[in-house]
Amino acid sequence: MAKARMLLVEDDASLAELLVWHFTREHFDVQHTIDGEEALLLAKETPPDIVLLDWMVEGISGIEVCRRLRRAAETQNVPIIMLTARGEEEDRVRGLETGADDYVTKPFSPRELVARVGAVLRRVRPALAGEQLTYADLEMDTVGHKVRRGGDVVALGPTEFRLLKHFLEHPGHVFSRERLLDSVWGHDSDIESRTVDVHIRRLRKAINEGGRPDIIRTVRSAGYALDTGH
Repeated sequence: MAKARMLLVEDDASLAELLVWHFTREHFDVQHTIDGEEALLLAKETPPDIVLLDWMVEGISGIEVCRRLRRAAETQNVPIIMLTARGEEEDRVRGLETGADDYVTKPFSPRELVARVGAVLRRVRPALAGEQLTYADLEMDTVGHKVRRGGDVVALGPTEFRLLKHFLEHPGHVFSRERLLDSVWGHDSDIESRTVDVHIRRLRKAINEGGRPDIIRTVRSAGYALDTGH
């Protein structure tokens, strides 16, 4: 797997150290700065494959750094994930409208952030994301069509495999039955939305065999998510 270059713009020293450790362990080449001006210079000199950008950094604000990265030819297509303590919907919308690809509110789990970065890279830099999808103790080999949980092989049918792959690519995100039908079965599918429930049950039975914790969360009136926090 190619080594992805990450630019981390974060002025919280302890959080930056933690993130550098996690992403280096995941084979990222991490370049760190606490300053918005320096971030723009570093990105211009050596365009990264992905940017983790804190909203509140020294010098230029994170939101302005994001705006300028999107304007520059060298970085206009580089994915940007914003990190912030600002959890209001208006702030999230502002960050996304400025050009961020994803928005993570502090405090967050480093493991979830690693998964979110992987999901963004799979969308825009598939060669960098490799062929393995992981979440908690679940592992999927997307090329060999193999799934393991806690090291044990999990037997899945083709539909359950596609369903789990979609969840692994978007950990923590809640998807309605209609969204899952579009993403997993395709836009032209005539399948009823309740069919999703049948395949979710089959998927749960397969990955939870042996009394393992259920990591597919049902959100009443909303849908389903791959989530260990329930």
